Amino acid sequence: MILCPPNAAPTLPLTRRSFSLGDRLPSTLNILWRIERGAVRTLTWNEQDIAVTLGYWGVGDVVGHELSRVKPYQIECKTSVEVSLLPPELWFQALDALILHIKSTEEFFNIACQHPLRQRLWQFLVFLDQKFGCDVEQGRLIDLVLTHQEIAEAVNATRVSVTRMLQQLEAERLLSRQSKRLILTRS
Repeated sequence: MILCPPNAAPTLPLTRRSFSLGDRLPSTLNILWRIERGAVRTLTWNEQDIAVTLGYWGVGDVVGHELSRVKPYQIECKTSVEVSLLPPELWFQALDALILHIKSTEEFFNIACQHPLRQRLWQFLVFLDQKFGCDVEQGRLIDLVLTHQEIAEAVNATRVSVTRMLQQLEAERLLSRQSKRLILTRS
């Protein structure tokens, strides 16, 4: 006997799809995507046509147009990605991931409101470390390749300011680089 929430369908096999770095997940209404492998970012554009990062999401996270009122809304693959398609009748299976989505969104919003830029940038790097970090000899490797422009979009700054601040953090030995990836060094 399968126990399900009231009026819910039994657990069904989920459709899996794979996407490559730079691909966009389809804008499908009434669908959520659970990330099984890889990382994505969600983004929109402001009135000046400047990209605004809404969040970074990894394994176990759930994303989809149904979780946002922001228009336009895009889900961009930051690595190769494998996702499971969750139709509405299976959303109850993702309750923990949906709660985590809310918490991560609020955390990301809190980071965006930090001042000065150094604090905002550092908290963003710690956020990435918690989601995508792994231990290496020098510290914690953020296993995600991000351009300075993408970091700038996430922390609401210019690319030049982010580059300057990353160089400063590197000079202070709080940060190092390895193959286009950042390492938060051990203190």
